[in-house]
Amino acid sequence: MLDLADELSQWIEQGRDFAVATVVTVTGSAPRQPGAALAVDTNGTVVGSVSGGCVEATVYALCERALSDDRTVLAHFSVSEDDPFVVGLTCGGSLDILIMPLPKDATARPALASALSAAARGEETASARIVHGPADLTGRTLVLRSDGSVEGGFGTGQNLDRTVAAEARALLHAGRTGMVEIGNQGSHCGTPISVLVEVSAPAPRMIVFGAIDFASALVRVGKFLGYHVTVCDARPVFTTEARFPEADNVVVEWPHAYLERTSVDHRTVLCVLTHDAKFDIPLLRLALRLPVAYVGAMGSRRTHKDRHERLLQAGVTERELDRLRSPIGLDLGARTPEETALSIAAEIIAARHGGSGTPLTHGHTAIHRNDTLPHTASPRPPAATPPGTRPVLTLHHGR
Repeated sequence: MLDLADELSQWIEQGRDFAVATVVTVTGSAPRQPGAALAVDTNGTVVGSVSGGCVEATVYALCERALSDDRTVLAHFSVSEDDPFVVGLTCGGSLDILIMPLPKDATARPALASALSAAARGEETASARIVHGPADLTGRTLVLRSDGSVEGGFGTGQNLDRTVAAEARALLHAGRTGMVEIGNQGSHCGTPISVLVEVSAPAPRMIVFGAIDFASALVRVGKFLGYHVTVCDARPVFTTEARFPEADNVVVEWPHAYLERTSVDHRTVLCVLTHDAKFDIPLLRLALRLPVAYVGAMGSRRTHKDRHERLLQAGVTERELDRLRSPIGLDLGARTPEETALSIAAEIIAARHGGSGTPLTHGHTAIHRNDTLPHTASPRPPAATPPGTRPVLTLHHGR
């Protein structure tokens, strides 16, 4: 739902009522991940998507029904094999989707509005909604802000709110959306509950060192992938906003000095394109000791070998060197700056999701992988759908 924050926060400001359908769990191959949302207002206007088109029409109808009935519904969609007119996922996976009308409760509605507004402004926020548990709790929402404050709640007392807030805080810190399973004891309501924690966090950083033509192409690809992109180089004649108009920041400074003073986290990717030892060695010596997601360095295999020896002499350990992606990028046969940028981006994506980088034609794993999240659980065991059977659209009603 928070991925539609810009539109939905405006809808709330305009006084429009709407229902939101949010993907809460994915089993097998499916095009959208937990947190993906579709919303429908009382005029029939729709924004967002919960699949590649397989179930959108049915979800749209369920949103209209939720608006009419003022009821929260948990719907399960699975594969359709034998009947082209039956709703199902042609990709072979299954989805659980929570369809919830905008709460009218005096506590829940402002909390949800606050979360959407914060997400639209690019602030860190987490929204926790019960998707499976006691019927009267389904759809209830708790919002955690970046300063630790909590809005809304589940209306069962402070114990459950505190338990869920602690789990939401961990996911907010990680910048990850995921399902949280609260057992009998932790739920404080006599039955297990499953909670979808949606996280909205600032864009992850991509820092490109080296103001070369390859960097210009990588900036464009990085922005396309949703990164906040910085270009850094010590040479002012090359490091200009005119050369990198799409970069969020252009910094003229020695690369290692900039990296020492700037903020990075576990989602940050560092792309070293200078392939010049006087820049690379002090920069990589620092970079390989930082808790970042990716460190890659451009250069030929000869350059890499020389760089490897220099880094060892500079005190970098073999274990630290194992983190270095060098030569940078996947083997796509790239020649142009744009093709090289694509190969670098492909390696970053593969590193993020545990992809092999091999052609899907020759692979045997699922195309759409689900990230492994802490405390991840399914609201109920996934239903197996043997080939040739009709899928079942299962509805669980809340309030």
